[in-house]
Amino acid sequence: DVQLQASGGGLVQAGGSLRLSCAASGFTVDDYAIAWFRQAPGKEREGVSCISNSNGRTFYEDSVKGRFTIFSDSATNTVYLQMNSLTPDDTAVYYCKLPYYRGMDYWGKGTQVTVSS
Repeated sequence: DVQLQASGGGLVQAGGSLRLSCAASGFTVDDYAIAWFRQAPGKEREGVSCISNSNGRTFYEDSVKGRFTIFSDSATNTVYLQMNSLTPDDTAVYYCKLPYYRGMDYWGKGTQVTVSS
């Protein structure tokens, strides 16, 4: 079964860093694109970053460019989101997503990121 397990969230002060993990099972992350989304209270879910391991391409939403880095680890079958220089605007529940896998989208449970000012 395909499963995504997101973790690594927490409470951090502005300017701090967190590393989110999306541990995958049931498929190999090297063969598919994985995306990170976030949803802040009262706002719609938005895409933050995406990695396509099959061609090495990455994507970042404008507000996180230069601060967030997405990468994967084949050994652990995990996709990471390194988040630096965090601001209160980054406060949200973060989700990882496997899109278009055999016709379906798969979401991991969210992990809460709270950035205090």
